Amino acid sequence: MRRNDVLVKKYFQEHSQVNSSIISFNNFLEKELQQIVDELGNIEPTIIPHNVEEFKIKFDKIRVGKPEITEADGSRRPIYPVEARLRKISYAAPVYLSVSAHINGVQRENFETQIGMLPIMLKSNHCHLNGLNREELIKKGEDPDDTGGYFVINGSEKALITIEDLAPNQVLVERQTVGISEFIAKLFSEKGSYKIPHTMERLKDGIYYITFTRVKRVPVIVVLKALGMLKDEEIMKTISDQQFDEVLLNLYEFTDIKTLDDALDSVARKTGIAQTREIRIERVKEILTRYFMPHIGDDEKDNLEKARNLCKMLKKFIMASNGQIELDDKDHYKNKRLKLAGDLLADLLRVNMKVLIGDMLYNFQRIVKRGKFPSIRVTIRDNLLTQRIYSSMATGNWVGGRKGISQRIQRLNHLDMLSHLQRIVSPLSSSQENFAARALHPTHLGRLCPIETPEGTNIGLRKNMALFVNVSRDEDNEQLLKILKTAGLKQPKVK
Repeated sequence: MRRNDVLVKKYFQEHSQVNSSIISFNNFLEKELQQIVDELGNIEPTIIPHNVEEFKIKFDKIRVGKPEITEADGSRRPIYPVEARLRKISYAAPVYLSVSAHINGVQRENFETQIGMLPIMLKSNHCHLNGLNREELIKKGEDPDDTGGYFVINGSEKALITIEDLAPNQVLVERQTVGISEFIAKLFSEKGSYKIPHTMERLKDGIYYITFTRVKRVPVIVVLKALGMLKDEEIMKTISDQQFDEVLLNLYEFTDIKTLDDALDSVARKTGIAQTREIRIERVKEILTRYFMPHIGDDEKDNLEKARNLCKMLKKFIMASNGQIELDDKDHYKNKRLKLAGDLLADLLRVNMKVLIGDMLYNFQRIVKRGKFPSIRVTIRDNLLTQRIYSSMATGNWVGGRKGISQRIQRLNHLDMLSHLQRIVSPLSSSQENFAARALHPTHLGRLCPIETPEGTNIGLRKNMALFVNVSRDEDNEQLLKILKTAGLKQPKVK
């Protein structure tokens, strides 16, 4: 027993209970922030000076400094959390962005400017407390046993509550109690700011239909042909080596579609796009490229890969509905993902960066209308981004209509604080029954605490991580493929 006590004590000396949140925030600053900027691409104002043919604004590198404060006299100096708490201000660091303007392909100006202040998580890599020992922490006015993992906004200590959600980019087949189709396959395709639900159904006519964005119930075979998989034999072989009668029935129904343009036009007509044939085809091309399975790619060259994935989705749907494989369990923890502090801040920044760009373009075009050609530097308001981030973190109102994401930390005692930082909330409504979602699942063992959940309407929807839990991060697919290839994985040759 004594040996176990030593092991547990040693574990908590080297590992923080909120380590997963800190790692998530560090990953957000070091990787995701730059990815958000790269997603924005080139920005082209609609109103430009009359003597200019092409004008582009490019965002390059983004970096975050260390927490600091700007005094009333304009001077800047580092700030520590204790001062932020006492002075009722935010513990935040400046965010700098490299911006360049290009006229007719030639660079006009290139500069780095501050675009706002970003709250910094205590004990993260960008925090002044990171790496300090017990004596140094005491000198800075901090509790040496404080775990960090939270923010200081306007003097209040705020925690970002972890959100539990269904795994994106994964096909789940389940039985429906209501609706026309007995079974339904769901896929949430997520990439950047896109999160597009795809649903597959089999109606009474035996035809398989897919729904995504504004495209409602279009036959799967027609979509496959619109993605470039035109040969019936190729579709059949890609779906499965075994012959499914259901697929043959669907192929026979649409044998008259021979060319890519016919398939695209068929999707357009079933979607209700009422324009000339050429415009209809172009619009459907854009919809399929941008909004159909965007996690695979958003370029026309990715369409064939999307078709293969749609075939895999159809195969799983047929096998699950025929009882050849088991249906998916939504409450199994392999089908869940946790959105930690870094992921939540990435969602917030992604939306607010677009607001910043919209404001910058408005200011630029307003000055151009007056007959002047302004510098990009004067069109960027650095307080806009700051105010929007502070507002969300102070009120808890997040993008996507979510509420209560940011909460004031309960400090009744140390254990209560740790419990609050380890909290996980389901997006399901507490006013609905959702018995299966509230029940304890065998896969919660070792991941979630089986006891700590409130009584009343939130029972089972508000949970807490287990004491020794460590949340794994999403790995880069390219890195995983390299490891698998070295282990002997061989990719099938595509004809």
